[in-house]
Amino acid sequence: MQRVSFQGERGAYSEDAAIQFFKNVETLPLPTFAEVIESTENDKTQFSVLPVENSLEGSVGESYDLLLSTGLTVVGEIYYRVRHCLIGFEKLENLDTVYSHPQALGQCRKFIQKNKLKTIPAYDTAGSVKIIKEMGKKNVCCIASKRASEIHGVPIIAESIEDNSNNYTRFLVLSKTGTRDGDKTSIIFSVKHEAGALFNILKEFNDYKINLSKIESRPNKSTPWEYNFYVDFDGNYNESKISEMLENIKKQCVFLKVLGSYKKAKLA
Repeated sequence: MQRVSFQGERGAYSEDAAIQFFKNVETLPLPTFAEVIESTENDKTQFSVLPVENSLEGSVGESYDLLLSTGLTVVGEIYYRVRHCLIGFEKLENLDTVYSHPQALGQCRKFIQKNKLKTIPAYDTAGSVKIIKEMGKKNVCCIASKRASEIHGVPIIAESIEDNSNNYTRFLVLSKTGTRDGDKTSIIFSVKHEAGALFNILKEFNDYKINLSKIESRPNKSTPWEYNFYVDFDGNYNESKISEMLENIKKQCVFLKVLGSYKKAKLA
Protein backbone atom coordinates (compact mmCIF):
# COMPACT_ATOMS: atom_id res chain seq x y z
CA MET A 1 0.00 0.00 0.00
CA GLN A 2 1.19 3.51 -0.81
CA ARG A 3 2.24 5.77 2.07
CA VAL A 4 1.53 9.49 2.22
CA SER A 5 2.76 11.98 4.83
CA PHE A 6 0.79 14.94 6.17
CA GLN A 7 1.21 17.61 8.83
CA GLY A 8 -0.79 17.24 12.03
CA GLU A 9 -2.47 14.64 14.18
CA ARG A 10 -4.75 11.84 13.06
CA GLY A 11 -8.01 13.42 11.90
CA ALA A 12 -6.37 16.58 10.55
CA TYR A 13 -7.89 18.08 7.40
CA SER A 14 -4.65 17.26 5.59
CA GLU A 15 -5.20 13.57 6.33
CA ASP A 16 -8.83 13.82 5.19
CA ALA A 17 -7.62 15.43 1.95
CA ALA A 18 -5.09 12.64 1.40
CA ILE A 19 -7.79 10.00 1.87
CA GLN A 20 -10.09 11.91 -0.51
CA PHE A 21 -7.36 11.89 -3.19
CA PHE A 22 -5.91 8.39 -2.80
CA LYS A 23 -8.96 6.55 -1.37
CA ASN A 24 -7.02 3.55 0.00
CA VAL A 25 -3.71 4.72 1.46
CA GLU A 26 -1.54 4.47 4.58
CA THR A 27 -1.04 7.88 6.17
CA LEU A 28 1.88 9.13 8.26
CA PRO A 29 1.25 12.11 10.61
CA LEU A 30 4.21 14.44 11.20
CA PRO A 31 4.65 17.62 13.28
CA THR A 32 5.84 20.07 10.60
CA PHE A 33 5.52 20.77 6.89
CA ALA A 34 9.31 20.41 6.52
CA GLU A 35 9.21 16.90 8.03
CA VAL A 36 6.36 15.98 5.67
CA ILE A 37 8.51 16.89 2.67
CA GLU A 38 11.62 15.22 4.13
CA SER A 39 9.76 11.93 4.67
CA THR A 40 9.14 11.65 0.92
CA GLU A 41 12.60 12.92 -0.02
CA ASN A 42 14.05 10.18 2.23
CA ASP A 43 11.73 7.44 0.85
CA LYS A 44 9.80 6.94 4.08
CA THR A 45 6.66 7.80 2.12
CA GLN A 46 5.88 7.85 -1.60
CA PHE A 47 3.85 11.06 -1.43
CA SER A 48 3.48 14.27 0.60
CA VAL A 49 0.28 16.30 0.95
CA LEU A 50 0.84 20.01 1.54
CA PRO A 51 -1.79 22.76 2.04
CA VAL A 52 -0.97 25.80 -0.09
CA GLU A 53 -4.00 28.07 0.13
CA ASN A 54 -7.45 28.51 1.61
CA SER A 55 -10.30 30.18 -0.26
CA LEU A 56 -11.04 32.45 2.73
CA GLU A 57 -7.75 32.95 4.58
CA GLY A 58 -5.34 32.98 1.64
CA SER A 59 -1.96 31.36 1.05
CA VAL A 60 0.16 29.21 3.35
CA GLY A 61 3.52 30.96 3.10
CA GLU A 62 5.60 28.17 4.64
CA SER A 63 4.33 25.68 2.08
CA TYR A 64 5.22 27.97 -0.82
CA ASP A 65 8.73 28.44 0.57
CA LEU A 66 9.17 24.66 0.78
CA LEU A 67 8.11 24.27 -2.85
CA LEU A 68 11.06 26.47 -3.76
CA SER A 69 13.62 24.35 -1.90
CA THR A 70 12.38 20.78 -2.39
CA GLY A 71 13.38 18.47 -5.22
CA LEU A 72 9.96 16.80 -5.20
CA THR A 73 7.55 17.17 -8.11
CA VAL A 74 3.90 18.21 -7.92
CA VAL A 75 1.79 15.30 -9.24
CA GLY A 76 -1.70 16.28 -8.11
CA GLU A 77 -3.94 18.81 -6.38
CA ILE A 78 -6.93 18.53 -4.07
CA TYR A 79 -9.74 20.95 -3.29
CA TYR A 80 -11.01 19.93 0.13
CA ARG A 81 -14.27 21.38 1.47
CA VAL A 82 -13.62 22.37 5.09
CA ARG A 83 -16.49 21.77 7.52
CA HIS A 84 -15.66 22.90 11.04
CA CYS A 85 -17.22 21.33 14.13
CA LEU A 86 -17.30 22.63 17.69
CA ILE A 87 -16.09 19.75 19.87
CA GLY A 88 -16.20 19.38 23.65
CA PHE A 89 -17.81 17.73 26.65
CA GLU A 90 -20.34 20.41 27.70
CA LYS A 91 -23.24 22.37 26.22
CA LEU A 92 -22.31 25.57 24.36
CA GLU A 93 -23.67 27.86 27.09
CA ASN A 94 -21.21 26.35 29.60
CA LEU A 95 -18.12 27.03 27.48
CA ASP A 96 -15.83 30.07 27.55
CA THR A 97 -12.62 29.01 25.76
CA VAL A 98 -11.95 27.50 22.34
CA TYR A 99 -8.74 25.95 21.01
CA SER A 100 -7.78 25.40 17.37
CA HIS A 101 -5.35 26.22 14.61
CA PRO A 102 -5.28 29.99 13.90
CA GLN A 103 -6.77 29.53 10.41
CA ALA A 104 -9.71 27.54 11.80
CA LEU A 105 -10.29 30.20 14.46
CA GLY A 106 -10.27 32.85 11.75
CA GLN A 107 -12.71 30.89 9.60
CA CYS A 108 -15.18 30.64 12.50
CA ARG A 109 -14.77 34.23 13.72
CA LYS A 110 -18.49 35.15 13.69
CA PHE A 111 -19.52 32.03 15.62
CA ILE A 112 -16.78 32.62 18.20
CA GLN A 113 -17.70 36.28 18.68
CA LYS A 114 -21.42 35.53 18.90
CA ASN A 115 -20.81 33.02 21.68
CA LYS A 116 -18.18 35.17 23.45
CA LEU A 117 -15.49 32.50 23.41
CA LYS A 118 -11.86 33.24 24.28
CA THR A 119 -9.56 31.88 21.55
CA ILE A 120 -6.32 29.99 22.17
CA PRO A 121 -4.28 28.99 19.09
CA ALA A 122 -3.07 25.41 18.74
CA TYR A 123 -0.58 23.83 16.33
CA ASP A 124 -3.24 21.74 14.59
CA THR A 125 -7.04 21.35 14.45
CA ALA A 126 -7.03 17.64 15.27
CA GLY A 127 -4.32 18.29 17.86
CA SER A 128 -6.65 20.70 19.64
CA VAL A 129 -9.08 17.81 20.25
CA LYS A 130 -6.26 15.89 21.90
CA ILE A 131 -5.37 18.96 23.99
CA ILE A 132 -8.84 19.51 25.47
CA LYS A 133 -9.29 15.77 26.09
CA GLU A 134 -6.06 15.66 28.10
CA MET A 135 -6.97 18.88 29.96
CA GLY A 136 -10.28 17.44 31.15
CA LYS A 137 -11.76 20.88 31.81
CA LYS A 138 -15.48 21.34 31.20
CA ASN A 139 -15.31 25.00 30.16
CA VAL A 140 -13.07 24.41 27.11
CA CYS A 141 -13.82 23.24 23.59
CA CYS A 142 -12.10 23.14 20.22
CA ILE A 143 -12.71 23.44 16.49
CA ALA A 144 -11.80 20.49 14.28
CA SER A 145 -13.25 17.95 11.85
CA LYS A 146 -15.97 15.40 12.44
CA ARG A 147 -13.42 12.66 11.88
CA ALA A 148 -11.10 14.12 14.54
CA SER A 149 -14.00 13.99 16.99
CA GLU A 150 -14.55 10.32 16.19
CA ILE A 151 -10.86 9.40 16.42
CA HIS A 152 -10.34 11.03 19.84
CA GLY A 153 -13.76 10.17 21.24
CA VAL A 154 -14.85 13.73 22.08
CA PRO A 155 -18.47 14.68 21.24
CA ILE A 156 -19.55 17.21 18.62
CA ILE A 157 -21.47 20.18 20.06
CA ALA A 158 -22.24 21.97 16.77
CA GLU A 159 -21.51 21.27 13.09
CA SER A 160 -20.71 23.54 10.13
CA ILE A 161 -19.82 26.55 12.29
CA GLU A 162 -17.58 28.17 9.63
CA ASP A 163 -18.55 31.72 8.62
CA ASN A 164 -18.65 30.91 4.91
CA SER A 165 -19.72 27.67 3.27
CA ASN A 166 -17.35 28.36 0.34
CA ASN A 167 -14.49 27.24 2.54
CA TYR A 168 -12.01 25.16 0.56
CA THR A 169 -8.37 24.36 1.14
CA ARG A 170 -6.17 23.57 -1.82
CA PHE A 171 -3.54 20.89 -1.29
CA LEU A 172 -0.70 19.82 -3.55
CA VAL A 173 0.45 16.21 -3.79
CA LEU A 174 4.22 15.79 -4.20
CA SER A 175 6.38 12.83 -5.13
CA LYS A 176 9.90 11.98 -6.28
CA THR A 177 8.46 10.69 -9.55
CA GLY A 178 6.55 13.06 -11.82
CA THR A 179 3.69 12.24 -14.17
CA ARG A 180 3.30 12.93 -17.87
CA ASP A 181 -0.45 13.30 -17.45
CA GLY A 182 -2.13 16.53 -16.49
CA ASP A 183 -3.69 19.71 -17.79
CA LYS A 184 -2.26 22.19 -15.28
CA THR A 185 1.32 23.27 -14.55
CA SER A 186 2.98 25.15 -11.68
CA ILE A 187 6.25 27.06 -11.92
CA ILE A 188 8.40 29.43 -9.84
CA PHE A 189 10.55 32.15 -11.35
CA SER A 190 12.33 35.38 -10.52
CA VAL A 191 13.26 38.25 -12.80
CA LYS A 192 15.72 41.12 -12.73
CA HIS A 193 14.64 44.08 -10.64
CA GLU A 194 14.05 46.38 -13.60
CA ALA A 195 11.16 48.04 -15.44
CA GLY A 196 9.15 45.71 -17.68
CA ALA A 197 10.79 42.48 -16.50
CA LEU A 198 7.61 40.89 -15.14
CA PHE A 199 5.53 42.33 -17.99
CA ASN A 200 7.75 40.59 -20.54
CA ILE A 201 7.20 37.23 -18.84
CA LEU A 202 3.43 37.68 -18.70
CA LYS A 203 3.45 38.78 -22.35
CA GLU A 204 4.80 35.33 -23.28
CA PHE A 205 1.68 33.73 -21.79
CA ASN A 206 -0.48 36.12 -23.77
CA ASP A 207 1.44 35.53 -27.02
CA TYR A 208 1.09 31.76 -26.66
CA LYS A 209 -2.58 32.08 -25.59
CA ILE A 210 -1.91 30.28 -22.29
CA ASN A 211 -4.38 30.96 -19.48
CA LEU A 212 -2.92 31.85 -16.06
CA SER A 213 -5.04 30.62 -13.16
CA LYS A 214 -2.87 32.07 -10.37
CA ILE A 215 0.10 34.35 -9.81
CA GLU A 216 1.57 35.16 -6.42
CA SER A 217 4.78 36.72 -5.16
CA ARG A 218 6.85 35.60 -2.17
CA PRO A 219 9.89 37.39 -0.72
CA ASN A 220 13.27 36.24 -1.97
CA LYS A 221 14.95 35.28 1.31
CA SER A 222 18.46 35.98 -0.01
CA THR A 223 17.82 39.51 -1.34
CA PRO A 224 15.60 42.00 0.56
CA TRP A 225 12.68 43.50 -1.40
CA GLU A 226 13.06 41.13 -4.32
CA TYR A 227 10.50 38.44 -5.02
CA ASN A 228 9.89 34.99 -6.47
CA PHE A 229 6.73 34.53 -8.51
CA TYR A 230 4.58 31.42 -8.26
CA VAL A 231 2.39 30.80 -11.31
CA ASP A 232 -0.23 28.18 -12.18
CA PHE A 233 -1.41 27.89 -15.77
CA ASP A 234 -3.42 25.64 -18.08
CA GLY A 235 -1.53 23.01 -20.04
CA ASN A 236 1.18 20.37 -19.66
CA TYR A 237 4.88 21.21 -19.82
CA ASN A 238 5.38 18.21 -22.15
CA GLU A 239 3.27 19.91 -24.83
CA SER A 240 5.45 21.46 -27.53
CA LYS A 241 3.75 24.86 -27.24
CA ILE A 242 4.23 24.96 -23.46
CA SER A 243 7.84 23.77 -23.54
CA GLU A 244 8.67 26.35 -26.22
CA MET A 245 7.10 29.12 -24.15
CA LEU A 246 8.98 28.00 -21.03
CA GLU A 247 12.27 28.08 -22.95
CA ASN A 248 11.54 31.68 -23.96
CA ILE A 249 10.66 32.59 -20.38
CA LYS A 250 13.79 30.91 -19.01
CA LYS A 251 16.01 33.18 -21.14
CA GLN A 252 14.46 36.23 -19.45
CA CYS A 253 14.52 34.92 -15.85
CA VAL A 254 17.12 34.95 -13.12
CA PHE A 255 15.89 31.42 -12.48
CA LEU A 256 12.96 29.21 -13.46
CA LYS A 257 11.75 26.06 -11.72
CA VAL A 258 8.99 23.81 -13.08
CA LEU A 259 7.20 22.25 -10.11
CA GLY A 260 5.23 19.81 -12.25
CA SER A 261 2.17 19.17 -14.38
CA TYR A 262 -0.89 17.45 -12.95
CA LYS A 263 -4.63 17.01 -13.39
CA LYS A 264 -6.81 19.91 -12.31
CA ALA A 265 -8.84 19.18 -9.21
CA LYS A 266 -12.59 19.63 -9.15
CA LEU A 267 -14.53 21.21 -6.31
CA ALA A 268 -16.06 18.43 -4.22
